[in-house]
Amino acid sequence: MSSQNLPKPDYAKNMKLIGYTDQGGRPDGVQMMVNKGYAYVGHMFSKGFSIIDVRDPRDPKPVNYIPAPHNTWTIHLQTHGDLLLVINAMDMFAAEEFQDERAYYIGSHAEKAEHTYAEPKKRDWTAGLAVYDISKPAEPRQIGFMPVEGGGIHRIWYTGGRWAYVSAMLDGFTDYIFMTIDMADPTKPKEAGRYWLPGMNTAAGETAAWGANRRFGLHHAIIDGDTAYGAWRDGGLVMIDVADRTKPKLIKHHNWSPPFGGGTHNCLPLPDRNLLVVADEAVLDNCEDGIKYTWMFDIREPANPISISTFPTPDEADYCKKAGHFGPHNIHDNRPDTFVSSDLIFATYQNAGIRVFDIKNAFQPKEIACFVPPEPERLVDGRLNRAKVIQTCDVLVDKEGVVYSTDFNGGMYILEYQG
Repeated sequence: MSSQNLPKPDYAKNMKLIGYTDQGGRPDGVQMMVNKGYAYVGHMFSKGFSIIDVRDPRDPKPVNYIPAPHNTWTIHLQTHGDLLLVINAMDMFAAEEFQDERAYYIGSHAEKAEHTYAEPKKRDWTAGLAVYDISKPAEPRQIGFMPVEGGGIHRIWYTGGRWAYVSAMLDGFTDYIFMTIDMADPTKPKEAGRYWLPGMNTAAGETAAWGANRRFGLHHAIIDGDTAYGAWRDGGLVMIDVADRTKPKLIKHHNWSPPFGGGTHNCLPLPDRNLLVVADEAVLDNCEDGIKYTWMFDIREPANPISISTFPTPDEADYCKKAGHFGPHNIHDNRPDTFVSSDLIFATYQNAGIRVFDIKNAFQPKEIACFVPPEPERLVDGRLNRAKVIQTCDVLVDKEGVVYSTDFNGGMYILEYQG
């Protein structure tokens, strides 16, 4: 797409749009990875994942689409070297139980998805972890699969080497738990260990201490050294010692909901500064779940993480009235094969687009750049009562500083940060 035909942003500051693609007519995107000049994009509604040639970020070219197995999500993925890891899970947003999205975000997943330990429903989806060889980047070749019994895997952390880490919905548990995966043989990945919060293992007779309208489930963990920093949705921050990958154990469970609204989605450690950036996801329309925040924690004493500031909330428009979700979603997560910074945080704010924050002073984070895409050309989200509005989902910054962003409806935006 030529620069003259690029979409015009609703609002921009210190960010310039240089490329755009509708991803081969599948503009819905969730997580993305950029590897050796190719972007791998999981789709929320288009039932598979796409590969985009971004060797020239000003002229992105869709080159392949890998359909998901029947009734299966492949929305989250990770790449490193010649490996691509892709989740397989029940397609929640195609399920009757979750056509009203409130049901997805409020309360235990196991009961609503009808795959509890006691009453498994007919399995018509694929659940587990798929491993692909991407030595030919545009032609992924599946070489391994690790099945799980239950709803499946939601998100992965993998940066090469022997260990991968996932959130998994397993039979007998109320929601997603933490699992370590041994990748010593990528053709035969296998579970090594698991951790869950007490009360989640109903098959073992545990009883949850939280309310029925609360989601205590792991979204995902980011690992630094021997510590996993888990975002446990309405359960807040769960720090896990993984020095022994077969026996993860709790360091600290810290929750600020209530009084705040929950939905913890990302926990990004900045080890050189003993800081942790934690984003609470906005999960309901029109700020029904309250204003959500991105928090800065001091983690010098791991057993006592202290919140020292919050990031500023975008306020140049009334985003609560714009429709859809407004507030934090994903953070660029400083993967070692991408742009890594302890001073700049790139984040997505759903209907408020992409935001860049300067955190040199951790006590006073400042917004220094943003990009708010225009209304999408069409609504891809087919669930009940969804608005035709941007829902900027993921952001990744490559080693050259090129910014890539996906959207539930609006395609891939490729930008330059000009701060």
